[in-house]
Amino acid sequence: MKVIDYIKLLRVSQWSKNIFVFIPLVFSLHLFEYDYTAIAFLAAVYFCLASSMIYIYNDMIDAEKDKLHPQKKHRPVAGGVISKGKASAAALFLFIIILSSIFIFNMKFVLALFAYILLNISYSLLFKNIVIADILSIALGFMLRILGGAYVIDVHVSSWLVLTTLFLSLFLAVMKRKSESEIQNESIQTRSVLRDYSEGFINQISAVSAAGVIICYALYTVSDRTIAFFHTENLVYTTIFVVFGVFRYLYLVYSKSLGENINDILLRDKSMLLNNIMYSISAIIIIY
Repeated sequence: MKVIDYIKLLRVSQWSKNIFVFIPLVFSLHLFEYDYTAIAFLAAVYFCLASSMIYIYNDMIDAEKDKLHPQKKHRPVAGGVISKGKASAAALFLFIIILSSIFIFNMKFVLALFAYILLNISYSLLFKNIVIADILSIALGFMLRILGGAYVIDVHVSSWLVLTTLFLSLFLAVMKRKSESEIQNESIQTRSVLRDYSEGFINQISAVSAAGVIICYALYTVSDRTIAFFHTENLVYTTIFVVFGVFRYLYLVYSKSLGENINDILLRDKSMLLNNIMYSISAIIIIY
């Protein structure tokens, strides 16, 4: 047993999803203020610990199913590298650390953090087996990250930004289901809910969620409150990066059969990575 096995157990590579915690920080004009950035960073760390605890819990209850999956069978618990007992001890250790959030953060953030944990446990036990409820649960998890990021620095989040996050997370979730449905066949039944997602149904949901991301973000950039808050109308020009990102993601899922692992697209596809960097730089320059 090596340190790398525990890194895999904690699913450190998935911590990048918690970047959503920083969205309220960026769009509240506090990015370059140390006190705000420091507490937001610490909040993101706690969400990382919470997500790792959930991943461990999920790996333990899905170990037998994961053994049948071409990629998931290499996970530490499913592969027998780390026993369920040691995995349970690691999850308990993380939970004890997470409990310290009560003494560090304000109560609104603590409630958002524990709501995220409760949601994901409910997802593992129930919602992941219910069509539509499964992808809505994933979307709510991303929204709780954004709300947590806003609560911890005590700022208001635009409703349009929340809606953009909702549709973006729905889009990512349904794209994941699209990729999983292509892997699963009669001999590999790793996720029963996939039987309820026909190709046509997935295509319809992906089209609606993709359109929702673009429309909600575009409306956010041109809303009166956004223009008044940032003192500029130029944020609308960043919409082109959002459009490219959504279309590129669709292309990679439908043409290249990617999408099961979000990080494979966001961090390894050069075009997507460059687009994300250009968006970030452009948005920060325009906003600040």
